[in-house]
Amino acid sequence: MKQFVSLLLLCVLCVTSLTAQTATEALPAGRRVLVETSLGDFTLLLYDDTPLHQAAFLEHVRRGDYEGVLMHRVIAQFMIQGGNLSTRGATRQTDVSIDTLSTTIPAEILPNHIHKRGALAAARVTGEENPEMRSSGSQFYIVTGSYYTDFDLDDITAQREWNYTPEQRQEYKMQGGAPWLDRQYTVFGEVIDGMRTITKIEDLPTDSTNRPKRDVIIKRMTLLP
Repeated sequence: MKQFVSLLLLCVLCVTSLTAQTATEALPAGRRVLVETSLGDFTLLLYDDTPLHQAAFLEHVRRGDYEGVLMHRVIAQFMIQGGNLSTRGATRQTDVSIDTLSTTIPAEILPNHIHKRGALAAARVTGEENPEMRSSGSQFYIVTGSYYTDFDLDDITAQREWNYTPEQRQEYKMQGGAPWLDRQYTVFGEVIDGMRTITKIEDLPTDSTNRPKRDVIIKRMTLLP
């Protein structure tokens, strides 16, 4: 009986190790950043193939620019947004949509990076004043999204000149996301740990401007080895 239990435990450990190894190997190349907030922590992976966005984000991390900044915009089943450096020290009367500090950087929109659940993307000004779809140099959002069927995705792609790969379709069907944003905004990373914190932020009550009624403050960000 003891031998059977030992063998069973060994099998479980082997499967767990193999699963963890496979998950790690499946991740794109990038740099990891730990984000500590007043509502919990999460870890980001910044993709190497969006170097301008990775460099800009890491520079803010190294300088401590995000410390004290709010996650100022939350829309359930869509995304949470932060990184507006002007929100540090904001009161409840502050208009957190006004950003007087961010610069812009060129878009790095790649077809292999989609707005799946947990995707990290750069906010930007929309419309005719930004035809090049340049990104905010500091503001970012993390997708929560909702689930999509093949019929939903067919409707979306029918209005476009490109289609999703089978793997991308599976991602939207099984994990969810916001596919209508694809190839409109730069996706430059993803959450690799701590989606429970993202969900906690997403679930907060918000006011008429989509600002959480309970402020969520970024305490610090740390570049991980």
